[in-house]
Amino acid sequence: MQAERTHIVDAEAIAAIVAKVGLGHLYDLTIARMEAVLTGAPGARVEMKQRDGFLLEAPQLGLLEWMPAVRHGVTVSIKIVGYNPHNPVKNRLPTILSTLCAFDADSGHLRAVVDGTFATAIRTGAASALASRVLARPDAAVLGLVGCGAQSVTQLHALSRVFPFTEVLVCDTDVRAENSFEARARLPEGVVRIAPLAEVEERADVLCTATSVAPRHGPVIRGTALKPWVHINAIGSDMPGKTELPLDLLRGAVVCPDHMEQARAEGDCQQLAPEEIGPSLTEILQDADAHQKLSPVTTVYDSTGLALQDLVMVEVFEELARELDVGHRIAIEATADDPQDPYSFLPGPVTRSWAARLGAR
Repeated sequence: MQAERTHIVDAEAIAAIVAKVGLGHLYDLTIARMEAVLTGAPGARVEMKQRDGFLLEAPQLGLLEWMPAVRHGVTVSIKIVGYNPHNPVKNRLPTILSTLCAFDADSGHLRAVVDGTFATAIRTGAASALASRVLARPDAAVLGLVGCGAQSVTQLHALSRVFPFTEVLVCDTDVRAENSFEARARLPEGVVRIAPLAEVEERADVLCTATSVAPRHGPVIRGTALKPWVHINAIGSDMPGKTELPLDLLRGAVVCPDHMEQARAEGDCQQLAPEEIGPSLTEILQDADAHQKLSPVTTVYDSTGLALQDLVMVEVFEELARELDVGHRIAIEATADDPQDPYSFLPGPVTRSWAARLGAR
């Protein structure tokens, strides 16, 4: 019996899924599924490995990494992700490109290949929404965005699922990104306002930094005139030497990484000693009532991205693609009727010609 064909959930299939279920429902579903996985809700046990990869210094600085996770007995997932900050200008491509793969945990069969570029943006926003729901004031009304790229759009949309923002202030060193943000965010005119960095810092109740600042060129904010209760989602620090927040700010705040070791290697926590770092995202979600008491002080969610978040995304999109019958299936693996015959998938004439050559000797 041949293995089931691999389900390819490409950009066209993703578009069909979003058109059917709606962006709002997709965010809500992602937030709920991610919370269940990170808090250890009943179900299959999950596990992940710290991501690893290559630092690419030529022709320009970038990263290529792999992020593995498993839902034991069900799914092994791996994301291959590239980070190339020159992409929008040089290659007319997103800064972050990725692909998600889902393998059957029992057989090792490649069950699905899913676009990871859109999924990564959605899950990063969803993680910030989860952290902010615990750490930020529930009446937060002003969202500040430092950096107006693709990640900031999904930060805004995910956070808007849990906060009643009345104003969104944005700034970027790239004037074109600032001017196009409102259109890309698809919000009514007047909700988003471009503002000087100083005003964004002063007025934000929730502040997101999502920049492509180069290693050792941070910080991207001053951090000296923030509201005492501001919550910050630090999104852009994702490689050694790359940080977005001032050290004094970090030392005066409760800093919650998504993953301690990873954040100390690649996030803003690179600047801190272990004893200066607070509870992880998983810990604050598992005891939300206790950690919501932190909202009168400055809090920081140091987001570097978790393989478990990608496991959630590949399962969500595979499930929705199956339910809605979108995408297509192809036979990637060389399998046929006889699993012990490595040639059984080949056309008969190929193997007969080989046998004929052997017989002629």
